[in-house]
Amino acid sequence: MDQNSKITPEVFDNLLYLSRLSSNDSDTESIAGQVSQIIEYFDILKKYDVSTEADDTAMISEELLRSDTISAGITQSDLKKMSSEYMDGYFRVPKVLGSGV
Repeated sequence: MDQNSKITPEVFDNLLYLSRLSSNDSDTESIAGQVSQIIEYFDILKKYDVSTEADDTAMISEELLRSDTISAGITQSDLKKMSSEYMDGYFRVPKVLGSGV
């Protein structure tokens, strides 16, 4: 890593470990340069004054929301009639995940 970097080699090695990356000497210089560019970009973003900006989040008016009404759901006896694969309060379904999961 170059001497002008804001990240020490120890911190860089720790970043590689935490991100589960391993690198050889040729990759280390490339990754270190990319990390330095990311840090420089965050330094640029820190200088930007956001106190005068309007909020980016849209306010949701209560009038735009639907009213929730409670209605009767499907009873357990109706569920039993809908499928022959209903047993002990559960639906049996075909296996969808393979053995590799």
